[in-house]
Amino acid sequence: MNARPTEVTADIPPTEDGSSLDALHTPWPDVASRLVSAQGVAFLPFGALEQHGPHLPLGTDTLTADAVARSLADALGGVLLPPIHYGDTWNNAGYPGTVSISAATVTALSTDIGRSLAASGTRALVIVNGDWGNQLPLYTAARILADDGILPCIVLNYPGMDEKIAEVRESKPAAPGLNHAEEIETSIMLALHPADVHTDRYEACYPVFPADFGVRPMQLDPFSPSGVFGDPASASADKGNALLDAIVSASLPILDAFLAANPSTAATGTAATSTPTQTGHTSP
Repeated sequence: MNARPTEVTADIPPTEDGSSLDALHTPWPDVASRLVSAQGVAFLPFGALEQHGPHLPLGTDTLTADAVARSLADALGGVLLPPIHYGDTWNNAGYPGTVSISAATVTALSTDIGRSLAASGTRALVIVNGDWGNQLPLYTAARILADDGILPCIVLNYPGMDEKIAEVRESKPAAPGLNHAEEIETSIMLALHPADVHTDRYEACYPVFPADFGVRPMQLDPFSPSGVFGDPASASADKGNALLDAIVSASLPILDAFLAANPSTAATGTAATSTPTQTGHTSP
């Protein structure tokens, strides 16, 4: 995955080494200095511990969100925060090993993190969401942070992914927009963590869904005992890299507009208050 497939023109001067700071491995004075600078954009990967069939790890959504957030942080010289490994994955609760938290907890976690970052002088917060169930609670958090004038926040739900899926997909989807433990997610994991993919366990599953599938809340395990929805057989690392690059490329212009609307106080001396958001596709 390319670190910077396109240019960002917002008021972010390049860092000396052109890279992000990984907060998990960086002393606090270095992080503090970066947060109050024009590069003071924090990137929070928000994932889930959720079943992804017999061949992919429970952390698939977290690992993907972390990789995308890392590339974006590198592109902007921002601060990469440790990922949140749990999300609202209630609809996968029927698969042992899945650990779900409530929508209210997702909102509270991200809001509290935003408040803490604001107290450190952070310019803005970018949340990279890796799971479908997190979309609404994360958007709610962004609204709270905006309404209370705390911190500009944007939630990225893998922009550009649907368009690239249409280009690279060979297998039939189990349902429109449903990409779970099949060709697409398996390709991404082959690109990021091939040792975690059990290719000898591939199996296909094409359930018959009721007419109201996707409209009302329902558990997924009655439809697929394995947790696979589709067919992973045609997955490849090349497809995964193409998908990841497309997500990063589509995210950067969005962040350009977001940061242009929220100029750095370090650069302008003015407060930033607006909070745009963006929606797209993420895994269920």
